[in-house]
Amino acid sequence: MAINLQKGQKIDLRKSSGEALTNFCVGVNWGAIETTKPGLFGIGSKKVIEDVDLDLSCIMLDQNGELVDWIYSPEYNAWLSQNKFPLGKLTSNDGGLRHSGDDRQGDVGGDDGLDNEIITVDLNRVSNNVDKIFFFLNIYLNQGQNFDFSQIPFAKIRMYEGTPTRVNSVFSNYDIVTDSSYRGKGALILGKLYRRNGEWKFDAIGDPTDDKLFIQTIQKITQNYK
Repeated sequence: MAINLQKGQKIDLRKSSGEALTNFCVGVNWGAIETTKPGLFGIGSKKVIEDVDLDLSCIMLDQNGELVDWIYSPEYNAWLSQNKFPLGKLTSNDGGLRHSGDDRQGDVGGDDGLDNEIITVDLNRVSNNVDKIFFFLNIYLNQGQNFDFSQIPFAKIRMYEGTPTRVNSVFSNYDIVTDSSYRGKGALILGKLYRRNGEWKFDAIGDPTDDKLFIQTIQKITQNYK
């Protein structure tokens, strides 16, 4: 049975059989904002779909809390280069974490049962100098947009065994939009994988922030969550 995570909860990465969970996906599933507005001259109605662009990212720190690697969307590389920030990439240097790519819309017409953005994790391939892996989520607002987590019809995070296109067994999940503390917020520090006594564990941090850019969230993590 999947674990329904609570903010601040710490869990061992072990299956019900007692076997260590080393290969899994961290996925985020969300819906586009769909509204109904009056038609032309007030006749009838029409459905209006507003794309919702959530960005799932992660960074890797060593035992001293120093940044050693990262995964975030390369879609922003032109801006990152201009501002002298490290460029985005979808695969960690050791190949232990892989991102499925940027989804800029969300599900239309209801939940399709699959996650929109997924980071696949193979802990056996993660470099020995990586001590913590932080996962975080940011809403990218296109021009003219102004919304937060509370306005998204659904947004869920889960850890599961499988692939980006197939869910075999859900290990844990967390529902974002039902948490009132995320109202008015557009960024979320989801949680961290960390080493303890030779084993990997998971801490469901669940802290919302007011960050407008994912670079701000990275700075917040490296300064306050070591």
